[in-house]
Amino acid sequence: MSASSGSGDATLARRLIRACDRAALGTVGPDGGPHTSLVLTACDMAGSPLLLMSDLAEHSKHIADDPRVSLLFEMSAGADAPLETPRLSIIGRAAPVDDAAVRARYLRRHPDAAIYADFGDFQFYRVNADRAHLVAGFGRISWIGADALLPPADVDALAALTADEADIVDHMNADHADALDLYASKLLGLENDGWTMTGIDPEGLDLRYGGVTARLDFDQPVASTQDARATLVDLARRARSA
Repeated sequence: MSASSGSGDATLARRLIRACDRAALGTVGPDGGPHTSLVLTACDMAGSPLLLMSDLAEHSKHIADDPRVSLLFEMSAGADAPLETPRLSIIGRAAPVDDAAVRARYLRRHPDAAIYADFGDFQFYRVNADRAHLVAGFGRISWIGADALLPPADVDALAALTADEADIVDHMNADHADALDLYASKLLGLENDGWTMTGIDPEGLDLRYGGVTARLDFDQPVASTQDARATLVDLARRARSA
């Protein structure tokens, strides 16, 4: 057990944030007591968690009074030993955000949310992490600071990939659906055909099949849109030869 983490723990923590599509949200109630609820999540290009919540929900009322929150990310479903699977608790503050890129990323991740995203009482939130607590397995526990969890990135590269993400996703879904199925089957060991791509970021890409989501992490972060396209081509080549 350690008080601080190395880059490996931070990378694993970030992968959990990006891979999970839901989390347990903890807020502070008006009496100072805890309140926990289930929320659907996405994340921005840099990796900060994104939420879409109604102002009428209890957790939103709590955040309006006290923005301190926690988010628990875990993927233990179906595991023989759930407590041996990684989980991450983010401690930070939630703030409303009005940003077209945030909206687009969230709704690609959760297309059904488009039904209510424009209701007057709904708004998007970004959770700004102060620190995170990672339990990566038995005896592997660490605290991760915000700078390690979400290290400063190349702002121009993120902006370029954000601007081009929709085009990349649409192109892959329209013209390279076979490659997406190969990513899922050959590189991730998943069944079924008909996977769609919902997002791409510097560290990987997101897939969906019905209500099932999957994450394919890149071997190395991409630094530009051109790098992202080249990586997609290389992954398809690797999948076809697998």
